[in-house]
Amino acid sequence: MKTSKVDNISDEELVKKIVEKNDTHLFAILYDRYAGVVYNKCYGFSKSKEEAQDLTHDVFVRLFIKLRTFKGKSKFSTWLYSFTYNFCVNYVQRNSAKKNEKVTVVTDVIKDEDTNMDEIDDSSLFELKSDKLAKALEIIDPSDKMILLMKYQDDMSIKDIQLVLELGESAVKMRLKRAKEKVVNAYNEL
Repeated sequence: MKTSKVDNISDEELVKKIVEKNDTHLFAILYDRYAGVVYNKCYGFSKSKEEAQDLTHDVFVRLFIKLRTFKGKSKFSTWLYSFTYNFCVNYVQRNSAKKNEKVTVVTDVIKDEDTNMDEIDDSSLFELKSDKLAKALEIIDPSDKMILLMKYQDDMSIKDIQLVLELGESAVKMRLKRAKEKVVNAYNEL
């Protein structure tokens, strides 16, 4: 099997070629590279595999239209991550009924280099039961849920979250602290 020239080029170069030529065949290569990652992110915001597949499809349709807005200030994968999260958060906000539905959440890996600074430390999150935690995450604002999932489900560093959300370090830390407080409060009210 012969490999194409475009199979070995960077994401950023591939995006540039897609935008220049409006080429759906090249976009299919980008889709193949990232469909699984996007699906996993969408699944965290959906109630079923089918809904996650629909969201993934919608993300890529919107991505093809918005691809020319990628300016290359960050890696394409970081930009796509942010694009997908924003799409999913907007989806949840548009469909308020989603707040009462169950979402699968991975709570096994919880780490934070700044636990000493936070009143609600990570150990208190770690002690929460995952089914009840999933319900608490559905109650809080989608942007708070997003930052918690980025940190604890996707194991992103503060630096990575800064890049995705285009915020300063102290703003990211403050949002994480507030989101942790909100989810613990919501959990305790259940």
